[in-house]
Amino acid sequence: MAATVVNPTRMELTRLKKKRLTAIRGHKLLKDKRDELMRQYLDLVRENMELRKTVEAGILSANKNFVIAKAGMSEAALNTALMAPKQEVNLSVGEKNVMSVDIPTFDYQTRTADENDIYSYGFAFTSSDLDGAVKSLADILPQMLKLAETEKACQLMASEIEKTRRRVNALEHVIIPDAETNIKYITMKLGENERSSQVRLMKVKDMMLEKEHHYSEKQFQ
Repeated sequence: MAATVVNPTRMELTRLKKKRLTAIRGHKLLKDKRDELMRQYLDLVRENMELRKTVEAGILSANKNFVIAKAGMSEAALNTALMAPKQEVNLSVGEKNVMSVDIPTFDYQTRTADENDIYSYGFAFTSSDLDGAVKSLADILPQMLKLAETEKACQLMASEIEKTRRRVNALEHVIIPDAETNIKYITMKLGENERSSQVRLMKVKDMMLEKEHHYSEKQFQ
């Protein structure tokens, strides 16, 4: 018995066969897409883990230097030294397409190329530990942006993998089996109709032969 109500006609049978063929091809393409997404996703996860370790180590080092600098300077002097930043950073957001997933890319430019512009204070009344803390944060900035990029890419790719997985499962467990069930049902019904037509034709032929035979007997009597 068919899972859904279908018209047992040859036109419907042809349509369902085309639908099944398209679904099978789509299923293969989506499986290939899912596998490639998984491969790239795992590469991104590994890269993200390494970047996170690097960034966390850099931030930890910067925090230690800030703590040491704060211990050797007054709080007022430290706040004054960091009150007015000298360098500026301009962040630009781009986009790249990976397996139909639009992943944001981050790039930055500093106002000047001079490395000393990261220090917004004079060196006469500040400690070298504060210099090390500021330098640590400046050095870790590219990795922080790359970490943000990879984490967002992982989120988007994970979402796309889940959507692709649901589509693959829908094709594999619902659409293709339903199409095959309906094709089998229509084929069976068409076969039954053909056999019924043959039986009716044979019955009519027998009746015509019988009628003709009786007419022949009456002519000889």
